[in-house]
Amino acid sequence: MANLKERKEKVSRKLENIDNVIMVMSGKGGVGKTTVAVNLAVALALEGKKVGILDVDLHGPDVVRMLGGREAKVSAVGGEILPPEIHGIKVISISQFLDNDNDAVIWRGPLKTGAIMQFIGDVAWGKLDYLIIDAPPGTGDEPLTVFQNVEKIKGALIVTSPSIVSQDDVERAINFVIKMDKQVIGIVENMSYFICPNCKTKHFIFGEGGGSALAEKYNLELLAQIPLDSTVRENMDAGKPVAYFGTPEVTSSYVNLAKKVIEKVEAVS
Repeated sequence: MANLKERKEKVSRKLENIDNVIMVMSGKGGVGKTTVAVNLAVALALEGKKVGILDVDLHGPDVVRMLGGREAKVSAVGGEILPPEIHGIKVISISQFLDNDNDAVIWRGPLKTGAIMQFIGDVAWGKLDYLIIDAPPGTGDEPLTVFQNVEKIKGALIVTSPSIVSQDDVERAINFVIKMDKQVIGIVENMSYFICPNCKTKHFIFGEGGGSALAEKYNLELLAQIPLDSTVRENMDAGKPVAYFGTPEVTSSYVNLAKKVIEKVEAVS
């Protein structure tokens, strides 16, 4: 118990220098949640904010690859972990501590909780305007640990795709956040539509209106509709965040999302 108390105290002290903590989550895998988290962080930095991103998807850590920092290593200074900066963003992920990229992390709940607490309390984050936390799909140990131990968290950004199956799972994530007595900052609909490069017509490949329907049902704001574009996959695989390197349609979507998040979060700070 004393150990847990000490960890919570270290987390609380570290959060004194972090103004806004936001979790990016979804009830379903495959909706591009990490892509949204990484590019939101980049877009916030483009808006002049000091940003960190914490990857608590311990079994599928992709944040470092998507940021383009697989060669950037953590170091230790004064008994604390010093996070590397990639595109001006401080980043910590379990992938930085593995011997090989394809090593499996086979942990039960207590080990996950301990790692997440260390990633906040033992890391020299410094002064940040925003700490973005990328959670794994679902409502398990990782987001639960964050909600129970990060008192300053401003809330969660919920990522969905337009499909009905995605909506069903994402509703569970929304209800999870509500039951944890936290704020849902808004909905992001990823892969909303495809713009034909020839005729410029919008094609709604995964359906239409899913994000709007969720927002209306739960009285939330649909903050962004991110288009589906093959360059997103190509750039993110290559470690080139599309908030920097994307097409104008994609880049502007993330810049506008960052501006809306700043407006909503800082208005109640």
